[in-house]
Amino acid sequence: MQTRPHDIRGVFRRGTTEDIAATLAAEHPADLADALRGLGPDTAWDCLSRAKVSRQADVFGYLDHAFQALLATVTPRADLAAIVMAMKPDDRADLYKVMSEAHRNALMPALAQAEREDIRRLAAYDEGTVGALMTSGYAALSPDLSATRALTVLRREAPDKETIYRTYVIDADRTLLGSVRLQDLITAPARATVADIMETNTHAIRVDDDVEDAARKLAHYDLIALPVLDADARLVGIITHDDALDVLEAKATEDFHRVGTITKLARGVGTASIMMLYRARIVWLMLLVFGNIFSGAGIAYFEDTIAANLALMFFLPILIASGGNAGSQSATLMVRALATGEIGISDWGRVLGRELVVAILLGLSMACAIAVIGVLRGGPEIALVIASSMVLIVIIGSLIGMVLPFMLSRFNMDPATASTPLVTSIADATGVLIYFSIARSILPMP
Repeated sequence: MQTRPHDIRGVFRRGTTEDIAATLAAEHPADLADALRGLGPDTAWDCLSRAKVSRQADVFGYLDHAFQALLATVTPRADLAAIVMAMKPDDRADLYKVMSEAHRNALMPALAQAEREDIRRLAAYDEGTVGALMTSGYAALSPDLSATRALTVLRREAPDKETIYRTYVIDADRTLLGSVRLQDLITAPARATVADIMETNTHAIRVDDDVEDAARKLAHYDLIALPVLDADARLVGIITHDDALDVLEAKATEDFHRVGTITKLARGVGTASIMMLYRARIVWLMLLVFGNIFSGAGIAYFEDTIAANLALMFFLPILIASGGNAGSQSATLMVRALATGEIGISDWGRVLGRELVVAILLGLSMACAIAVIGVLRGGPEIALVIASSMVLIVIIGSLIGMVLPFMLSRFNMDPATASTPLVTSIADATGVLIYFSIARSILPMP
């Protein structure tokens, strides 16, 4: 049975030294990391220091970057250097990026030269690029090696590599020639060379490409890892499927926050402070409050129309909500399609035509339903106003929800910013003007 993080945390807080050491050795590093996040950095290090260096490195790799930075500040330099030396190349580069300049300067002299150079090289790439996420822990073979010799090389290198299930074949200049599966090496004749059994149509990605492109390519071709090439087609690293999954999860979380008009959180909801949660939400809420003033101003402008036909107010919430709901549905579909690459900015014309047809059908269906109530509540003229308004409001709301993500993408902004509250606020103000403008033009005034 899997031990839950709060149970592990209980051992860390109240257990004996022997209990803590046994737990650190027995539990999965990911579960240990979850438990440590609920402790202060000093207490977390006091517990983690009882584990072997290799286990400390594994747990560090599962911690979020914010807590890594905190924990690094309380870890003695010699211990931190040992942990960094034992971490995977991409994990230690990530840790280096979140450390303060002072802690970096203190740490680097304690590392071996090879590790220092590797960290600086990986940390130099811009965030969001493949280079920032790749690891240098890959296995490579020469094409002239025999299958038997290649297996001997992999057996020696395996402990320090991210994966050896697919090994990359390079020449003396590190130009990527192809790749070979471990299964093919094992089953190949002893005298066969790597060149004889390698696959030459190896999928690869450039070091400066977007990391989301790498994640999509890994998923599309069902790969464990993807080789990363520099501008001269030389192999400089690999990006693995688990790292790509982390990227997609982080991106999905950020998009969910944007959809809810929430600023990106530095830490998870469970560990974020009250003030952090307040700051993440207050800015957009304040902006939307002022945006909704336009709806109130529209109602005030048509006070005479409302006073002459009080039945209009009964249907106002229904119509406004319908426009916002239709817009939110449209925006959700467009944001998702843009995020997955199903559609691009150049497809906006085709998508606009389809969305217009769908919106008309939706508006007519909803107008028929609400018109019946309109006849019963206010008579045929009220029903005509409500039905006409419903059709136009749903069409306009849907188009707003569809167009906003494309506009934001066009200006290199995240389309997820076209969130439900934002679309709803715009659709509300527009709906008020449409509804009462139609009412004023159709209904008799005293």
